[in-house]
Amino acid sequence: MVEHTSPAEFYDSRPWKDEYGPGISPELVPLPYKNLGELVRQACIEYAAKTAFTICLDNGMTASLKYHKVDVLSDQFAAYLRHELKLQPEDRVAIQLPNCLSYPVAAFGIFKAGCVLVNVNPLYTADEMNHQLKDSGAKVLLIIDMFANKLGQALRGTNVEKVLLVSIAEFFPKLTGALVKTVLKLKKQIPAPTAPAETFASALAAGKRHLKAAGPVPNDRGRDDLAVLQYTGGTTGVAKGAMLTHGNLLSNLAQSLTVAGDVNRPGEEVVLTALPLYHIFAFTYNLLSFFQIGGHNILIPSPRPVSNLKPAFEKFQITRASGVNVLFAGLLREEWFRTNPPRHLEITISGGTALHSAIAEEWQKVVGGKILEGYGLSETSPTLAVNPIKGENRIGTIGIPMPSTEIRIVDEQGNPVPPGQPGELVARGPQVFKGYWNRPEETEAAMRDGWFHTGDIAIMDERGYLRIVDRKKDLIDVSGFNVYPNEVEDCIARIPAVAEVAVIGVPLPEGGERVRAYVVSTDPNLTEEDVIKHCRQHLTAYKVPKEVIFREELPKTPVGKVLRKDLRAEVLREIGKT
Repeated sequence: MVEHTSPAEFYDSRPWKDEYGPGISPELVPLPYKNLGELVRQACIEYAAKTAFTICLDNGMTASLKYHKVDVLSDQFAAYLRHELKLQPEDRVAIQLPNCLSYPVAAFGIFKAGCVLVNVNPLYTADEMNHQLKDSGAKVLLIIDMFANKLGQALRGTNVEKVLLVSIAEFFPKLTGALVKTVLKLKKQIPAPTAPAETFASALAAGKRHLKAAGPVPNDRGRDDLAVLQYTGGTTGVAKGAMLTHGNLLSNLAQSLTVAGDVNRPGEEVVLTALPLYHIFAFTYNLLSFFQIGGHNILIPSPRPVSNLKPAFEKFQITRASGVNVLFAGLLREEWFRTNPPRHLEITISGGTALHSAIAEEWQKVVGGKILEGYGLSETSPTLAVNPIKGENRIGTIGIPMPSTEIRIVDEQGNPVPPGQPGELVARGPQVFKGYWNRPEETEAAMRDGWFHTGDIAIMDERGYLRIVDRKKDLIDVSGFNVYPNEVEDCIARIPAVAEVAVIGVPLPEGGERVRAYVVSTDPNLTEEDVIKHCRQHLTAYKVPKEVIFREELPKTPVGKVLRKDLRAEVLREIGKT
């Protein structure tokens, strides 16, 4: 082992550079595009005849688009934005859609037009929509027609000039699409819009006319130009717009492809996209990286309940997948999944929230392929670290830094700490964002001396493998000792009957906190004492929960990340502090 005179020297030596696996460069191999529109165009030319996207509904109905068709339709949308609506480069266009065929058409059209994509969660309330539309200054909104009744309230005081309604059945064969729309209307799932709107189909028709008259929209956007406003998940406060450039996203794609080496088969991979495309993880990993290599994306509009995924696994030989812990845990509880697991699934990437070791081990046992945990944030496009595909996969860690990425673990003063000691994870690299949209003070607080401060507590070992201990804001103070919720949750998750778990601190009148666990159980006979006894066997006394509360469900983001802040708010109301 190399001796280092200081912690800074340890991190500067990048001890992880030899951990990627045989033939993998510690530096990214850059992609030859100046913007994402160019990447889309080239992929569509190279893989023109291959299927790019298939939407798979929970009833098994499907519809698909080939690469050539995606190119044509996204050109039409670009022409509509620039020629019909007269938008200028860097004007913002908001997409509020579930996973459907219209999403990539719209997103790629925005890139080709040189405009900026604003991802909006379709499940947002009208007030949440209003905040994001106002904050971003979006001039156009594409929204799924099932939520059009939110428009009246959501658009108040915004800059939105045009609303486009999108059907989940867009681009389905005519008869099938009509059937889907009829069923949704009979179920009263398509309300009347509460603001003026036109259809996505009519926008594409107008774009087609402009294309015929003027040809494709010229695109001179460069790597430093803004591509996406990706709003933070809001798990710790009001959502902020992370400014991601074309270069940020192209760099993260290049890093992913560099790490994969020759594992991916261009034009052959079939990737399950159950996470929503508006989330940065699925956006970069599923949508962009697999499109770039000619992959076939299987789009799942809603992965809840997890039985919605059954038709996709039955109809397609899935080779790649991404997801979060709660999705994998849910699938492992399904008898149909365990008796007929996807044997072609070679690589699964986990992110978004901590992957419980018990779930990872069971997944690899049942499925047979690798499950690799990674780590990232909206601000980092997103991936900062991942377990190497061709190196050692260490369950319980988030792997090693991506190629051309620097990571340090620092103390409260920003000084690097020795390996093996916890501290805040800070990073710099080509995938790190420009800052927060219209929030210079928050940008300055997050970006210090060129390093992005993640707010996550981590440990790096001597080889460069990282383990996330917890969010700084989630630490529990028990008599002056730090308790990390992730550690306690991972322990409780090993109880076979535990489906979901969340751990928070409950303030005490005398100061400090006590540990409380919230558990969703599959066994009605599991008791509080059972959970506490299990924890006593595996954890130091001060980490053991003082109380366990059983729930039917836990508050979560649409991606499946447990909202500890909602549980803490509930506690504060309970003890009368709000």
